[in-house]
Amino acid sequence: MIQDYKFLIEYCKVVSIAISKSNNFETMSFLSKLLDETLNSEMTLHENFCNDYGIKKTELLSFETAPSTQAYSNYLISTAYKFDTNIICCALLPCQWGYDEIGRKLGNNNTTNPDSFHKRWIDSYNNPEYQKITSWLINHVDSNEETIDNKIANNIFRISLENEFSFWNSSWEI
Repeated sequence: MIQDYKFLIEYCKVVSIAISKSNNFETMSFLSKLLDETLNSEMTLHENFCNDYGIKKTELLSFETAPSTQAYSNYLISTAYKFDTNIICCALLPCQWGYDEIGRKLGNNNTTNPDSFHKRWIDSYNNPEYQKITSWLINHVDSNEETIDNKIANNIFRISLENEFSFWNSSWEI
């Protein structure tokens, strides 16, 4: 949770850069919703989880960023500065899509304790609003197939996916 929180801070910066680079009102509006959801719901959820384990927000912010978190964040930030909004969306998609898929799978026949951390986590990512954001992002990326360099877009997506995997895998190696 701590590393994911630290990642989300950087993720919000990337979304902000994408908004600032966009010339399309619909895209700006959607990305603004993604930014709002991340800043005001997802990050609050993480703060509450950490608080449940006695980690205050001030402590949360002072934890060292793990190498895999830093690498992923750096990759997204550098991609955001280098490319346009449509390519930035390709870089953001693996994270959004991955959490959506995990939330859906864990939400099927979920028998966790209703008051547990796990239930709250699953419910937050197996949420119709979260799924709506994911669907929009997938459709946006797909709809730009003819206007972007697919070789670059595929490479950006692949590297983001590899970073996402490394991020998740690093929690097993701690």
